[in-house]
Amino acid sequence: MTWQTTEPILATADGVDLSTSDTFGIVNPATGKVFAHAPAVGIDQLDHVFSTAHRAYDSWKNDESARRTALHAAADRLDSAADELAPLLTAEQGKPLAHARDEITRSALWLRYFADLEVPREIVRDDAEAYQEVVRRPLGVVVAITPWNFPIMLAFWKIAPALRAGNTVVVKPSPYTPLTMLAVGRLLRDVLPAGVLSVISGPEPLGAAAVAHRVPRKVSFTGSTRVGRQVGIAAAADFKRVTLELGGNDPAILLDDVDVDRIAPSLFWGAFVNSGQVCLGAKRIYVHHSIHARVVEAMAALAGTVVVDDGATPGAQFGPLNNLPQFERVKELVDDAVHHGAAVAFGGAPLDRDGYFYPPTVLSAVTDGIRVVDEEQFGPVMPIVAFDDEADVVRRANSSAYGLTASVWSAEPERAYALAAEVDSGQVSVNVHGGGIAPTLPFGGHKDSGIGVENGPWGLASYSDIQVIAGPPRSSS
Repeated sequence: MTWQTTEPILATADGVDLSTSDTFGIVNPATGKVFAHAPAVGIDQLDHVFSTAHRAYDSWKNDESARRTALHAAADRLDSAADELAPLLTAEQGKPLAHARDEITRSALWLRYFADLEVPREIVRDDAEAYQEVVRRPLGVVVAITPWNFPIMLAFWKIAPALRAGNTVVVKPSPYTPLTMLAVGRLLRDVLPAGVLSVISGPEPLGAAAVAHRVPRKVSFTGSTRVGRQVGIAAAADFKRVTLELGGNDPAILLDDVDVDRIAPSLFWGAFVNSGQVCLGAKRIYVHHSIHARVVEAMAALAGTVVVDDGATPGAQFGPLNNLPQFERVKELVDDAVHHGAAVAFGGAPLDRDGYFYPPTVLSAVTDGIRVVDEEQFGPVMPIVAFDDEADVVRRANSSAYGLTASVWSAEPERAYALAAEVDSGQVSVNVHGGGIAPTLPFGGHKDSGIGVENGPWGLASYSDIQVIAGPPRSSS
């Protein structure tokens, strides 16, 4: 299948095209110019979208074997289309082509994991006196609202467990990056029954209207803490279940015995992968003062080797930032840090070219209280902060309103594990940053980083309600 961007890729509802009366432009971040248009689904069309999803739910929920087979078929279809989808993802998101392809194939892993996940029955009692079982029942229609940094993979973090649990899903991707998900919706029309997976797109207030609609019983949202609060408040009006995976200002703590040369590449990419546009990326680096200068030097040296270019250009390792507001925010935070005395070891200013290109930027002479340390940059900026005392650095790491991920680095893993237990975040990795990202492990944040978890049996359970069935014995045994 060839994806044409000269005309809009239409939304999907009830397994067919959903025509719209309006479109909106999609900007290629490598040029800063509109290169395609996406359908602007109207709020008045949501009744149709959700009614078809609810109708499909009535039969989809009843056949677990068929659901598992369908998830495998969807994974195969994604894999087979990765080479065709990747250029579209690069064009709208900005990431290098190889990374875009990897995002699509990794999404297939999530589908296969949930298709194969065995869910044992929870029989509490089954004897001569009573029978008691805890049953997990699907919720109904799920709204999945997804971000622009990993628009396909983070969508399938929601789609795969929701479908396996027996729900149907309506996906509303970010208006910055709707095209590839719209294409996926079209791609899977003959793999999933009509109405099981709908994909709609449009600028706000479409997302807010979808959250407030009377039909969906759950909203799974990945995005900023500010918008996550709005989603949670709106969903509470009719007690919709929510999973909110929100922002993070994730600390990495390097103890005094770290072998800087050995860990430097891992730390660098733990901060700068996807041009730093990763919720779980290392965003403030606390380094013992005895190795601080060496870490700054090593990070700056690596930054100088990175090829920053249009993601469609062979050899590009960094693409542009995805959108103009984020580009302006990164500039603002770096300029503010320099104004407050930060030293720029590498980068520090946008590249002189069209598009939203900002180089990997390494800052020293910074500390808590400066915005680039206290706030989530969500861009290619690494502030390196010196510390002396381990108890104090844990206090500083925990002082953030966020608590998504963190990492602790030491030549003695047990020393790092002991300190990791003191860090208040949903995930803490040792000697790597973001080392626990897998379909098998729960992912979610503490504090302002969200509510609930995704992935693993824990994530699957969040797409169901518990029902207790209890009564007399079912047999004479």
